[in-house]
Amino acid sequence: MRKYLHPAVVRSLVLVAALVLPQAESALAQQRLNSGLARAVASVESGNPVETASLESLPSAPQNLPVPTMKAVIQPMFRANAAAMPAAVAPVMVQPYEPGTHRFWDGENSVLFAAAGALAGADFYVTRSNLAQGGKELNPLTRVFAGSTPMLATNFALETAGVMGISYFFHKTGHHKLERMTSFVNIGTSAAAVSYSATHR
Repeated sequence: MRKYLHPAVVRSLVLVAALVLPQAESALAQQRLNSGLARAVASVESGNPVETASLESLPSAPQNLPVPTMKAVIQPMFRANAAAMPAAVAPVMVQPYEPGTHRFWDGENSVLFAAAGALAGADFYVTRSNLAQGGKELNPLTRVFAGSTPMLATNFALETAGVMGISYFFHKTGHHKLERMTSFVNIGTSAAAVSYSATHR
C-alpha cells in the first residue's frame, strides 16, 4: 500500500529547500572564488603569469525575468499529491438476514394479542353476568377468582399477560411457530368459553 506525506510535511520540506538552496549555492560560489583567488595569488608569488578573463567574453545577464513565487512552486506538487491519494472508503456493516425472524411486536402479533385481550374481556363480561344470575363457573382455575368482580377481572388480565409471556419466550428461543400458536390456542379456547357461556345462561 502506498504511503503519502502529509501536506504540512510537504510544505515544510519545500520551504526549507527554498531557503537553504540559495545559501548553499552562495557558499559554494564563495568557496570557488576564494579557491581561484588563492591560486592566482600563488601564481603571482611564484612568478607565473596569471590568465584573466575578459569581461567582454562573458554573456550578459538576462534582465526582468519573473521570479517564481512559493505558491507557483508548491501548488503543482499538492495537485499531484492530491490526485494520487485514494478516496476515503467508509465501512458499511450489513446485518445478515435470517429467514423466519421478526420483531416481537410486529403486525401479526399485535392483531393476535388484541384479539386475545378482546375475547378475554368478553369472557369476563359473560362470566360475571352468569355468576350474578346464580350460575356456576365450570373452570376450576377461574373458580378461585370468581368470588368478586375485581378478582375475576384480575384472572382474565393475568390470562392475557400469560399468553404474551409464553409467546415472548418462544420468540426469544427461536420457536416462531409456537409463538403464534400460543395466541391461536388462547383465542380458540376463549371464543369457545364465550360461546358456551352465552348459550347456557
